[in-house]
Amino acid sequence: MFEKGNKILQDQPFSRLLGTELTELSLGKAELSLKISNKLTQNYGFVHGGVLSYLADNCITFAAATVFDKCITSEYKISYVRPAIGKLLIARSTVLSSGRKQATCECKIYVVNEEGEKLVAAALGTISNFNI
Repeated sequence: MFEKGNKILQDQPFSRLLGTELTELSLGKAELSLKISNKLTQNYGFVHGGVLSYLADNCITFAAATVFDKCITSEYKISYVRPAIGKLLIARSTVLSSGRKQATCECKIYVVNEEGEKLVAAALGTISNFNI
């Protein structure tokens, strides 16, 4: 499962551009990580919300892909908790519920700095199975 997921991630040009890494993929769970660089920040020096949003969207879809063969995001909502300032972002997603046509997934994004991990964003999304 992990190898297939890693290949899919590497086949995404945008994910390669950012340097996203798949760090866990198991039934109902996914974890992505992304090293923070100045290229990912906005004018105040913290990670741009679009980067966090991308990470949440991709991570919830990877989690759903463990219960569906082919899937795509139908919708998601993201809440930004605090500015992401640090060295690394970690997105962790879990499938909360899944049926034949869709899955509901959550994602929590953490920033890693000298103080450890801190929650910076949380997302909830619906992923559709389009293999039916």
